[in-house]
Amino acid sequence: MSEATAQATGPMRVPVSTGRAVLNTIKGSAGNLVEWYDVYIYTVFAVYFEAQFFDSADKNSTIYIYAIFAVTFLMRPVGSWFFGRYADRRGRRAALTFSVTLMSACSFVVAVMPTRESIGLWAAVILIVARLVQGFATGGEYGTSATYMSEAATANRRGFFSSFQYVTLVGGHVLAQVTLLIVISVLDADAVRDWGWRIGFFVGGVAALVVLWIRRTMDESLSEEHLAAIRSGADRDAGSLKVLFHRYWRELLLVFLITAGGTVAFYTYSVNAPAIVKAAFGEDGAKAATWVNLFGLVFLMLLQPLGGLLSDRIGRKPMLIFFGVGGVLYTWVLITYLPQTTSPVSAFLLTAAGYVILTGYTSVNAIVKAEYFPAEVRALGVGLGYALANSMFGGTAPLIYQAAKAGDNVTGFIIYVTVIIAVSLVVYIFFLKNRAVTALDREQGHAYGPRRRPFAEAERRS
Repeated sequence: MSEATAQATGPMRVPVSTGRAVLNTIKGSAGNLVEWYDVYIYTVFAVYFEAQFFDSADKNSTIYIYAIFAVTFLMRPVGSWFFGRYADRRGRRAALTFSVTLMSACSFVVAVMPTRESIGLWAAVILIVARLVQGFATGGEYGTSATYMSEAATANRRGFFSSFQYVTLVGGHVLAQVTLLIVISVLDADAVRDWGWRIGFFVGGVAALVVLWIRRTMDESLSEEHLAAIRSGADRDAGSLKVLFHRYWRELLLVFLITAGGTVAFYTYSVNAPAIVKAAFGEDGAKAATWVNLFGLVFLMLLQPLGGLLSDRIGRKPMLIFFGVGGVLYTWVLITYLPQTTSPVSAFLLTAAGYVILTGYTSVNAIVKAEYFPAEVRALGVGLGYALANSMFGGTAPLIYQAAKAGDNVTGFIIYVTVIIAVSLVVYIFFLKNRAVTALDREQGHAYGPRRRPFAEAERRS
C-alpha cells in the first residue's frame, strides 16, 4: 500500500489523499465500464443478430432474444454471493480482477461463435450459456465495485466518488451506442446483420483485457491485518451468509427494497426507452434514433457526479425521495408519449426528463447500500441485496415490456413499474434516516458535519 493510504484501527485502509482516491476510483470503475458495455452491447445489437439465432419468421423471436437477456439476471444472485464472499475474504482487488476476466472470455466466445445456419439450435444454447456466465460475472462486479468505490473515497466525498459506479455503468451503455453508430455508419444493414454485430462483442473482449491489466495496480481497501486474520482463521465472519442473514437481515431487506424501484426504473428508462425510440423512428431513422439515445445517455452519465456531490451536502434520503416521487408521476408520461414521438428534439427531452429523475437513485445507490454493512460482509450484503432485486424487477423489465406490447397491454406494464417504484418510495420516506452515523463512518470517519474525525496517520512501507 502506498503512502497515500492510511491504516484505520479496524479492517479498512483509509484514503488520506484525494488524488489517490481519484486514481483508485478510475481503476475500480474501468472494469465496471467494460462489463456494462458487454451487457448493453447485447441489447443495442439485438435487432441485428436476432435472425442469426432464431427464425425471423417466428413472431416471437424478439421476445426470445430479450428472454435471454432476462435469463442472465438469474445468475446475478449466484455471482453476487460467490464474488461477495470472495471479495470479503480475499480482498476487493482480487474479486474485481476475476470478474472482468470472466467477462472478457465470454465476449470473445460470442464474437466468434457459429450461428443457427451452421449448428441449428445449438447456437442459441451457446449464446445462453455465454450470457449466463456474463450474468454471473456482472453479479459479482456490481456489489464489489460499489463496495470498493465507497471504501476508496474520502469520507466527505463518498457520494461523489461512488457515483462513478453509475457514470461507468451508463458509460458502458454509451460506448455500446457509439459502437453501434460507428458500425451502422460504415456497414450497410445487411452486413451488420450478417457479421457486423460481432464487432461490438470483440471490442468488449479486448477492452476487458486492458482493464485486467489496469486493475492489477489498484490499491486494496481492506487492511493487511484484516486479510491476515481471515487467512489464519481468526476471523470466520468475513463473507459469511450465516452472519449476513442472522445479524444483518434488516439491512439486507432494506437494500433489496431500496433497489427494487430503482432497478425497474433504470431498465425501463435506459433500456426500454431507447428501444421505443428506435421503434418509433423506424429503419429509415435508425441513425437519428441512435443519436438521440446516445445524447440522452451521455446526459444521464454526466448527471451522476452532480447527484453524488449534492448527496454529500444534503444526504442520500432526499435524493431517493426525489427519484421515488418523480418515478411514480413520470413513468406513465414517458411510456405513453415516447412511442408517438418522431421528432429527435422531443424524444431527447422526454428521455432526458426521465434521466434527471432517475439520477436521484442512480447517483447514490452504491453508497447508500455500502453504508449499511460492516467491512466483513459489505461486498456480500450489497451485492446480494442488489442482485436479488435486480433479477426480479430490473433485468425482466425489457422482457415484460415486449410481452406487454405484443399483448397490447402497455398500460399494465406502466402500472407494474409505477407500483414497484411506489413501494420503494414508502421505504425511502419511512425507513431511511438522513445523515445518520453508518458502519462506514465508524470504520473510516464520518461523512457529515463536525463529527468527521481526522484520518489515521499514513501507512508507510519501507
